[in-house]
Amino acid sequence: MTYLEWLKYASQTLSESESPKRDAEILLSFVTHKTRTFLMAFSETSLSDDELTRLNAYLARRQAGEPIAYITGEKEFWSLKFNVSDCTLIPRPDTEKLVELGLEYLPKIPCEVLDLGTGTGAIAIAMATERRDCLFTAVEKNRDALILAQQNATQIGVNNVYFLQGDWYKPLKTRKFSMITSNPPYIEPTDIHLSQGDVRYEPRTALVSDDDGLADIKLIVKGATKHLNQYGWLLIEHGWKQGSAVQMIFKQHGFQLVETFTDYSGNDRVTLGRWFKP
Repeated sequence: MTYLEWLKYASQTLSESESPKRDAEILLSFVTHKTRTFLMAFSETSLSDDELTRLNAYLARRQAGEPIAYITGEKEFWSLKFNVSDCTLIPRPDTEKLVELGLEYLPKIPCEVLDLGTGTGAIAIAMATERRDCLFTAVEKNRDALILAQQNATQIGVNNVYFLQGDWYKPLKTRKFSMITSNPPYIEPTDIHLSQGDVRYEPRTALVSDDDGLADIKLIVKGATKHLNQYGWLLIEHGWKQGSAVQMIFKQHGFQLVETFTDYSGNDRVTLGRWFKP
């Protein structure tokens, strides 16, 4: 079977996927170690028996609903390649908006940044590649996820991110930062989307939060008042219907210049505010 023939077969097999052709191309590229351009230019190349066996095994997993990123063990974010596993959320394009805003609001001088619930380390590492003059601290409760994030930092080549294991602010004692970022759990426990698509395979502890999905956000905003420098910024990713509620939480704790920004699909996604203590 040639590259082209397998792509057609795989695309038909994955017809219920949101992106069957793209899924098939990613799997073929992963197994053959060839770029998409090569696959298209040499589409009549024949697959070996071993390649075909592996491809069909991966195809069956994808057909069953397993995310492509968990099958390949990697995901691109901010034009960087991150290792992923089922102990972490899969980095998503929507979260790049948080990185973009973080870099925009970060002081122009060297400073310290905190990323809470870092998962794969995507937010902290992406920002650290752009601001190597700053020191980033990434906190993660799950030990396996923390090890994965450390491996990603090494692989990507950043040495200005330090990792701590713990629950939100607990391992930080009295340390303060110029910026705090977080993509915390924010999905309601009863949300029907938890039984659909890729999120079925992702860790629920990284997805679900009580109190209409706002419990962890409330903890982070309250804690930020003790761990932000005067005029420091807090940036939190949240659900597309939570913008107004998150703004209210920020304002209740004394944050100023509170604003919600949309992601690249036009949905409310990131709320930020500046900490000011009179």
